[in-house]
Amino acid sequence: MTRTNQESESAMDAFDPAFLPVSGFDLPRFAGIPTFMRLPHAPSPEGIEVGIVGVPWDGGTTNRPGARHGPRALRDASSMMRMFNQATAAAPFHTVRCADLGDVGPNPASLEDTIARIEKAYAGFVAAGVTPLTAGGDHLTSLPVLRAVAKGGPVGMIHFDSHTDLNDDYFGGFKLTHGTPFRRAVEENLLDPRRIVQVGIRGTTYDGEDREFAVASGVRIVSIEELMDRGHEAVMAEARSIVGNRPVYVSFDIDGIDPSQAPGTGTPEIGGFSTFTAQKMVRALDGLDIVGADLVEVSPPFDVGGITAFVGASILFELLCVTANAVARRKGRPVLFNERIAAVAWKVNP
Repeated sequence: MTRTNQESESAMDAFDPAFLPVSGFDLPRFAGIPTFMRLPHAPSPEGIEVGIVGVPWDGGTTNRPGARHGPRALRDASSMMRMFNQATAAAPFHTVRCADLGDVGPNPASLEDTIARIEKAYAGFVAAGVTPLTAGGDHLTSLPVLRAVAKGGPVGMIHFDSHTDLNDDYFGGFKLTHGTPFRRAVEENLLDPRRIVQVGIRGTTYDGEDREFAVASGVRIVSIEELMDRGHEAVMAEARSIVGNRPVYVSFDIDGIDPSQAPGTGTPEIGGFSTFTAQKMVRALDGLDIVGADLVEVSPPFDVGGITAFVGASILFELLCVTANAVARRKGRPVLFNERIAAVAWKVNP
């Protein structure tokens, strides 16, 4: 960060205030119509650079349903997000034009039609120049999003989860569930398996077929045991080297976090990483060419006091920070940060 205080403050002052969140100093956080992070709702994607999109759908769920209610709970919880990241001094709302693009309307009677609706909506977002940040929904949501984001060729992926989601089929040959999206994405050439890193994998398993596929195709699986033994800094340094400087998608399943800190999810697994480690790992993505990201599997019916929704909203904000920076770099614009916060932060990313 080489800009002077005056240059950074001038750039932020020049930003269109219409795209800034409503401040808690101006309107209490419990008041107003809820949008993601109190951003404006944009009925059209035109002119938006990062769009936060809800996908209220859990048609791929094979265990406990409820993730269809995730986007609404995440919107409510995200009212607690403020303007800047105090750990990194990131200023995502000043760096790019952000907005809540609403929900993609699912068809609860048809999995196939819902997938087609999601893909069509995201194709429109991408065509309009939007980098999408998705609030799910179950993890099958990622597949139609990737069909739109990776239309020009396969991308890499950093995937935080307790499950690989690389299974081939469920219930005697059914290929589309929340446990299969990345197997399909590799088969459809949406993801380059040699540029996929999965972090936090753990728990009991089926027959190991998903891991055999990972090994055969070149997917790098980092188990929770390896993550804890090596530490998140070493793991994320390796992940960055694997995906390199080419386009990468980020997918964050809330069940990657230990259920003691995020109980509201459909398929919990004990022994996960903490919310703090999650924040640190997402912050370590800064500098990558992120072309889309999602936060999935928040299931409010199983939540306790809204803690999981708040954790999910907080991770969405961290994803927004690194995604906004990636968009600015692609456009050849400065990555903005709050100099006042940077001057007093305990640690600021270089």
